[in-house]
Amino acid sequence: MKKRILITGGAGFIGSHLCEKLLNEGNEVICVDNFFTGSKQNIIHLLDNPYFEIIRHDITFSLYVEVDEIYNLACPASPVYYSFDPVQTTKTSVMGAINMLGLAKRLKIKVLQASTSEVYGDPEVHPQRESYRGNVNPIGPRSCYDEGKRCAETLFFDYYRQLKIKIKVVRIFNTYGPKMQPDDGRVISNFIVQSLKNKDITIYGDGSQTRSFCYVDDLVEGIIKMMNSGKDFVGPVNLGNPKEFTILELAKKIIKLTNSKSEIIYKPLPEDDPKQRQPNIELAHKKLKWEPKIQLEEGLIKTISYFERLLSNEK
Repeated sequence: MKKRILITGGAGFIGSHLCEKLLNEGNEVICVDNFFTGSKQNIIHLLDNPYFEIIRHDITFSLYVEVDEIYNLACPASPVYYSFDPVQTTKTSVMGAINMLGLAKRLKIKVLQASTSEVYGDPEVHPQRESYRGNVNPIGPRSCYDEGKRCAETLFFDYYRQLKIKIKVVRIFNTYGPKMQPDDGRVISNFIVQSLKNKDITIYGDGSQTRSFCYVDDLVEGIIKMMNSGKDFVGPVNLGNPKEFTILELAKKIIKLTNSKSEIIYKPLPEDDPKQRQPNIELAHKKLKWEPKIQLEEGLIKTISYFERLLSNEK
C-alpha cells in the first residue's frame, strides 16, 4: 500500500538516497530541507516524479503536513558543518526532535530518529554495543552534535514512555557513497578528492585510529527495515559495517584505486576525535535480519566514480 512519507534532511547525503529508495518502492515522499548542508543536486532527478515534493523548511520551527510516517534525518553531520554554527546544530537535534515527535503525536504515526555512533563518544568499550552508555565530553567542540543527538534520543524515549508515541531509533556509523559533499570534512570524501587532485592526503594523528565504513545503499536498507520492524522493537539499534580499518589503510587503498601521485602527510589529532569506531551489529542482525553486503573496495570504486564526474563538471 502506498504510504505518504516525510523525510527531514531529505536533500542531504543519506536523506536523498532514502527519498529515492522509498519512491522506487511505490511511496509518496515529502522531502523537507533547509538546504544548509543538503543540495538540490542530490534530488534534482526526482523532481519529475509526481509523487515527490520538496518543502524548504527549518525543523526548529513547527511543521504541519499530513503523512503516514516520518524519518527524521535533519542535522549537519560532519564536523565542518556542525561546528560552523554549534548553537543551531544543537537546536536542530533537540527542537527538531520535539517538533517531529509533536507531529507524530498529532497524526498518531511512527517516527524514526537518525541518531549517530557519536553518542558513544571516544569509546572505552570496543566494539560498541547499544547497551554502552558512551564517553562523551559535554563541553567540547564536538558536543553540539554528540550531546544534541543524545538529547534527541532522550526525547524520543520519553515521548515513547509518557505519550506512547510509536518510535524507532537507529545509530548510524560512518557511511559513505555517491552524493557526499566534496568539502564536508569526512575522511572518505577528503581522501578521494585529495587523491583525484594529486594533492597531499592529510591524516590527523598517526593514522592508527580506526573506523568502520558502511556503503550508503546498505545503510538505507537497514533504516527502512527498522521503520518496518515490529512495534515491540524501538531500538536503539546500531547500523554500520563492523569491518574495521585504520585511517592509514584507508588512505593507501584510495591512493591505489585512484592511481594517485598523492603523498601522505600527518597533522595533530583534533580534540575529542575518537580513536576507535566499530559497531557491534548483532542486534540488527537478530531483529532486522540486516547486515551490510557491499565491501569497502566495491563501495569505494562507486564513490570514486561519482567524485570523478563531480570534479570534471567543475572544470
